[in-house]
Amino acid sequence: MRVRGLGAIAAAVMATTTLVTACGGDSDAGGGDGGGGKVRLALVAYSTPQAAFEDIIKAFQKTPEGKNITFTQSFGASGDQSRAVANGLKADIVEFSLETDITRLVKAGIVAEDWNSGPTGGILTKSVVVIGTRKGNPKGLKTWDDLVKPEVEVITPNPFTSGAARWNLLAGYGYKSSKGADQAAGLTYLDALLKNVPVQDDSGRKALQTFTGGKGDALLTYENEAIFAQQNGQELDYVIPDSTLLIENPVAVTKNSAHPAEAAAFLKYLYSVEAQTIFAKNGYRPVVDGVTGFDWPAPPQLFTIRDLGGWDKITTEFFDAKTGKVAEIERKLGVATEK
Repeated sequence: MRVRGLGAIAAAVMATTTLVTACGGDSDAGGGDGGGGKVRLALVAYSTPQAAFEDIIKAFQKTPEGKNITFTQSFGASGDQSRAVANGLKADIVEFSLETDITRLVKAGIVAEDWNSGPTGGILTKSVVVIGTRKGNPKGLKTWDDLVKPEVEVITPNPFTSGAARWNLLAGYGYKSSKGADQAAGLTYLDALLKNVPVQDDSGRKALQTFTGGKGDALLTYENEAIFAQQNGQELDYVIPDSTLLIENPVAVTKNSAHPAEAAAFLKYLYSVEAQTIFAKNGYRPVVDGVTGFDWPAPPQLFTIRDLGGWDKITTEFFDAKTGKVAEIERKLGVATEK
């Protein structure tokens, strides 16, 4: 277990962004398709990487490939964003929390089937699930078992809108089930954990805001979100459990982009050392070599979604809105599972 205060990572990556609700935006309100030779790309992403993308876009626009490209930006709960693109929201580049939010667009004919054929398998950033606590960790919450104790309130979002929530729950499930070997024990744990969750927001960023607003004793979140909160002066510490789940966030360009060459150039830039360093400054673990100056602790029992059977199996068994095992637990608690 690693207990992390502001520490080595956060001290090295002090951000200048403010803690805001993720929403749409435009990196160049004066630009537009055909105006002065500029091309406008639409970026649609999950809620947490907004600050990183704003800095990455500025850096990209200083390159020869990006000098004539402007962006519209939309950020929100991963599942909601994916469904919006499937239903017609314009997107040239999409980044989501979960692989399944990309594969929804593959099935809809919006993203190519070979989107994950590159060296990183389509993964743009990595993180791990951590336990956020009040400053100084007054309740001594350090392990997964601590989170199911009586009178402990845990903040985590709704897994039927938020990709972050699915990572969070599967991290606890993987620990208690010995990476899926004892499913009954894992599900019993999730039942106890969710009983300790007083409110389920629709995204990871909103859950962070709920916690920093004063509700709850612990916050299940991405490592990068905990770092983001510290960078922005929030009174929060975090613990990396000895056993936790590796988070892998996918990215793709769309098949129906009106500007495929420019979208491909931006995608390529996202994997550059320059862009990956900006992600690292925002708390994400890079996926390419050459990003230096950061201390990324290695949890001794780190596991992946593949250890649990992969997203197809997990999504069907756990997160089908009608028949999934997590859906069944949530319905008993009166939580909505249909979106």
